[in-house]
Amino acid sequence: MEGRATILVVDDDRAVGMVLTALLEQAGLEAIYRASGAEALEVLETRAVDMVVTDLRMPEIDGLSLLRQVQERWPEVPVAMLTAHGTVPVAVEAMKAGAADFLLKPFERDDILETVRRVLCRTERARNEPPRVDLGHELIGESAPMEALRNMLSRAAATSVTVLLQGESGTGKELAARAIHRASARRDGPLVTVNCAAIPDSLLESELFGHERGAFTGAVKRKPGRAELADGGTLFLDEIGDVPAAIQAKLLRLLQEKEIQPLGAEQTRKVDVRFVAATHRDLAALVAEGRFREDLFYRLNVLPIELPALRDRRDDIPLLARHFCEVLSTRHGMGERTFDESALGALRAQPWPGNVRELSSFVERLLILCPAERIGKVDVEQELSRTSATPGGIVDGDATLDERRRGAERTALRDALDRARGNRSLAARLLGISRRTLYNKLAEHALS
Repeated sequence: MEGRATILVVDDDRAVGMVLTALLEQAGLEAIYRASGAEALEVLETRAVDMVVTDLRMPEIDGLSLLRQVQERWPEVPVAMLTAHGTVPVAVEAMKAGAADFLLKPFERDDILETVRRVLCRTERARNEPPRVDLGHELIGESAPMEALRNMLSRAAATSVTVLLQGESGTGKELAARAIHRASARRDGPLVTVNCAAIPDSLLESELFGHERGAFTGAVKRKPGRAELADGGTLFLDEIGDVPAAIQAKLLRLLQEKEIQPLGAEQTRKVDVRFVAATHRDLAALVAEGRFREDLFYRLNVLPIELPALRDRRDDIPLLARHFCEVLSTRHGMGERTFDESALGALRAQPWPGNVRELSSFVERLLILCPAERIGKVDVEQELSRTSATPGGIVDGDATLDERRRGAERTALRDALDRARGNRSLAARLLGISRRTLYNKLAEHALS
């Protein structure tokens, strides 16, 4: 057995306890003996222990009570039960309560050592394996790129390092951030999201760091920022590439020092947060152009994870389409709706530059406009023709330049509205056009 693990032996029979302690020490382990549950708890409060071996029947704090307290206060420490009263019901009760193993008195030396080795090895494997991300019904897919993504998310969740999620719009970066938080040790803390592109520059600093009463006109009371609200949890900085230069220096301080200074405050405040950021922009290119701080980029780029575009995992398109069909038809009270195989093949053939978000919107339109319970290839093709382009602006290889331009323009409009969470003034600003031009374009593409 590698290393020198520490075993806490608890038994009110001193002779048994001393024999067991001697056996463990002869096997190269460090053993500590205590005669009661209360004394064992004192040891656990003052030093690290790798495993507890306890008698089941003891006065005051018995083995089951000790097991429950260890699980509550030191859940990483396994507990094995040792008793002379080894009936099946008692063993079942102990195992249901969470005992790592169960041994009977009188015990054989080899049985004791084998049990300790088995429990320690099992615990070590569990510590080294990253937690499996519980994706639920969000990040859907069975393709190789999605399996690789799940593996990366699992490894990220097992650590506290800063994660940078990269990928095109609509690939599911926010869902990935939620998956990391849900599978991490901070899962019981808050997950606070800041969409850096959807908050006007003049308000972003206050939203991130908060403000004190009287900090500016209209600040009638203290308001905690998103970073403070995320204390003990995860702060998700979405569209980090859109943060203005004036805020980037303060973000760098937040990442480096884990402290904030609200507007109008004289003192800084410490916050305990884990950072996950996301962007569809090329941050390295922005750094080269002088539009993004290099030091902030390196602070964010500790563990970069690239989310695959939908065109790179086409095998997942039928699975996603069926999922959206089921969820959206239920949401709209349409009864059971399905795709036939030819329709799924037509969907799979499209490039979907808007990725999963665009596929979802397209399926929703199909459900609303197609009255049939079973959607076929003709229905898909008619909807593609009705909009004069596929969701990405290309009907087929013979599409004209104008058709391609209109498709790309339509995609850009949808993307800006999604990023702005429906705020049309902000969407116009993101596109670099006036509100009047935006309204005209929305009407032209029937997106109003």
